[in-house]
Amino acid sequence: MDIILIPGLWLDASSWDDVLPTLRDAGLTPVPLTMPGVGEPASASSDIRIADWVDAVVRRIDEADGDVVVVGHSGGGNVAWAAAGARPDRVARVILVDTAVPFEGGMISEFEEIDGVIPFPGWDFFDADDVADLDQPTRAATAPRALSVPAKVPTDAIALGDERRRDVPVTVLSGGLDDAAFRAFLAQWGPYADEFDAIANTEVVRLGTGHWPQFSQPQRLGEAIVAAVER
Repeated sequence: MDIILIPGLWLDASSWDDVLPTLRDAGLTPVPLTMPGVGEPASASSDIRIADWVDAVVRRIDEADGDVVVVGHSGGGNVAWAAAGARPDRVARVILVDTAVPFEGGMISEFEEIDGVIPFPGWDFFDADDVADLDQPTRAATAPRALSVPAKVPTDAIALGDERRRDVPVTVLSGGLDDAAFRAFLAQWGPYADEFDAIANTEVVRLGTGHWPQFSQPQRLGEAIVAAVER
């Protein structure tokens, strides 16, 4: 089965490199993607919207033989859920890495725009819990690989498509929250909780990692993805 891997903001397909061996050893076919416009200047990316990111995933779903699993890290979770809404009959499961499903019209977040793109703000920008398990060598090795994203993508309103998406099983691989804690946290966020609660089959698995397990604990992340696929 194809496992389509969608990076979060500032990351490309190579961000999944250390996770791929675990998926392949389980007999799965990982398909890591780089989203349109990532790393490109404003002259080449200013017109790219989050809908273009969703379309890129949908095209890959359409190319697959049989059903697929779609994995989205962080802001890539918005793309994964919208892709499930576009192809609810082709997506066997959505796996979200330390994020939640978005609501209709929701966005990823706001970040500073520089020279018409959104550059990586650096590891010090993020909450301590998110980066606690990224040691200095890992930060030094990964920061130069972080790329700019098209300026409109993080604040674009997401269109979720067919309501049959809610019949697609969803696994949340949460960095620090177990199932009860995740649902209690989400309950404070109104429409996010409404969308999650409307899904017929959900589960939350605590990884015990920060926000970037593909860098800090890639084997653990890979094993959790395999376990979710095999459910």
